[in-house]
Amino acid sequence: MSAIELQPFLHDARLSVAAPSFCVSRPDGRFAGGVDGFFHGDRRILSLLEVGVPGVPNAPVATAHGQDGQTVFVTVLRGLAERTADPATTLERRRELHPGRLVERYTVRNAGDLTARLRLDLRAESDFAAMDTVKAGRTGTPLTPVADGDDGLRWTHGPLTAVLALTPAPDHLDPATGTLGYDIELGPGETWQAVLECTAEHRDGDLFPAPAADATPWNTPEVTGREHDLAHWIARSHQDLRGLLLTDPLRPADAFLGAGAPWFLTLFGRDSLWAARMMLPLGTELAAGTLRTLARRQGRAVDPAIEEQPGKILHEVRRDEQHLTTGSHLPPSYYGTADATPLWLILLYDAWRWGLPEDQVEELLPHAEAALDWLEQYADADGDGFLEYVDSTGRGLSNQGWKDSSDGIRFRDGRIATAPMALSEVQAYAHEAAVKSAELLEAFGRPGAEHWRQWAQRLNERFRDHFWTEDEQGRYPVVALDGDKRPVDSIASNLGHLLGTGVLDAEESTLVARRLTAPGMDSGFGLRTLDAGTAGFNPLGYHTGSVWPHDSAIAVHGLTRAGLYEAAAPLAAGLVRAAAAFEHRLPELYGGYPREQYDRPVPYPASCRPQAWAAASAVLVLQALLGLEADAPNRQVRVRAQVPAGYESLRISGLTVAGLPIEVETDHTGAVRLSAPQGFTVITVL
Repeated sequence: MSAIELQPFLHDARLSVAAPSFCVSRPDGRFAGGVDGFFHGDRRILSLLEVGVPGVPNAPVATAHGQDGQTVFVTVLRGLAERTADPATTLERRRELHPGRLVERYTVRNAGDLTARLRLDLRAESDFAAMDTVKAGRTGTPLTPVADGDDGLRWTHGPLTAVLALTPAPDHLDPATGTLGYDIELGPGETWQAVLECTAEHRDGDLFPAPAADATPWNTPEVTGREHDLAHWIARSHQDLRGLLLTDPLRPADAFLGAGAPWFLTLFGRDSLWAARMMLPLGTELAAGTLRTLARRQGRAVDPAIEEQPGKILHEVRRDEQHLTTGSHLPPSYYGTADATPLWLILLYDAWRWGLPEDQVEELLPHAEAALDWLEQYADADGDGFLEYVDSTGRGLSNQGWKDSSDGIRFRDGRIATAPMALSEVQAYAHEAAVKSAELLEAFGRPGAEHWRQWAQRLNERFRDHFWTEDEQGRYPVVALDGDKRPVDSIASNLGHLLGTGVLDAEESTLVARRLTAPGMDSGFGLRTLDAGTAGFNPLGYHTGSVWPHDSAIAVHGLTRAGLYEAAAPLAAGLVRAAAAFEHRLPELYGGYPREQYDRPVPYPASCRPQAWAAASAVLVLQALLGLEADAPNRQVRVRAQVPAGYESLRISGLTVAGLPIEVETDHTGAVRLSAPQGFTVITVL
């Protein structure tokens, strides 16, 4: 494999997001190769954008992130108009990103006492490369633009058009090289400014358009009272999640979260569902939009080419087929996922409990019944009583749980497990979905509740018989059963997803908690995806030793749901600690090195940043620390009596149940006081 075919790294890049657009650049703001560029709708609109003075070094000295996609880059134009070693002339590049539109404001300042004479050149290229091309490390062919009047350039490629314009009009314009230039003379203390605007347009419109600028389908969370990294993590996550919002063109009022930038800025069943579930304490509108968007695309027929089946919730939607470096070819609408369908059912129930209006719940119940039918009729292909998956096309994903890399599920001795695969967490999701759906069906007077309770009970019994094994440290659930029904016996973070689903009893939950909090799993910055003592462990392996914030947050929440608060607290603290190290923008994943080895988490170089479920994890961790659970139909709110040490003297606002505000305070001892809406009963858990 040549270097040009390697997936580009992102750990030192600067990302701005305004879905369905985003920018990736160097620390000085340049788009200069690799994954850099201005993207819109899975296409790279600008592949190169450089601003500078020929022959003058451009030294970056500062980067500042503002609100909603704003970033400022400051560089020194070294040696220009300098009398001493002190820098005299600076270039400020102020970026504003909007859906389909990039605006950059350039300011040259002469702070010296000599006149600065310079030619400032802007050079731009467009290759309209598809996202799978960029992710594979391949380069697109730059297109030759045409002049668009006397102030800019235009590129056209099939249905795609990009227009770049400068104000004031440049003194020089050369479409052949994509160069626009200004002749500038600045006396001491003077400044010069210009504005670049680049717009992107697809002839058929956006696959998933942006919402209105002021439309945010959740309350603004705020943690105050004293300086705390949790507060900064929540604030930054709120900002990033706003940038990831997309809408359903079939019903623009329905919004959901694109999975992440740069690789996954589109509708993903699993990711969008988990992120919406994590955000429920801030309101149910996002959950409703996500549920309805996926319900409109719920499987209706058996189509092996895209792995569609009646009632099944899809995996992802793109405009074009994806050609992955593994050799997989994913169709634009792809249903290759084992867990999105039960997760959809769980989100519907949880949204109801947090106060989703009954008419909106009832509208979705036929889709819920179709999803339940899928669990029974299609998810268990071989009739052994477990949900399993196998890529029937030979071109899709070989693993179809959240650890969907080809080597993500492996035995303790390092062997890679092969499909058909029955994942432990998928059985747990299905159990939880069946139990919760039974309650939902009963509450709305629909048939089937008792059938699904019995179905869940049988699944639970089979799970206990087949998914538990034992080593020198005692009993534990295995990751999966492979195609030969052999237990995949590694210790992995999948265990955390079992907690609180009802598939474990109290004793079993305690056994799982001991495994998760052991040194091999807890890195000090969150849970490793694979125990460090397992053959094949790699701290920078995508699913074989790295830390995924959402994965750790799910475990933290599961531990608190199981009443294991002492086990949850250090894992939550590790995530808060990691967030601070990443300027409170947690990436998709990072290295699973121990905190004792490195005092900061090691970046996974190709990680998305921001990622929806990593950002939304801030809210889930807050919910877990408070032990906050809602039962809007019965007008109840549950909360812990005491938060762990380190979270004293805080006030939390923006929380809501049934559209009504909840206020929470912790005093100097950590005692919790919750102000519930009128008519709600507060249940305090010790």
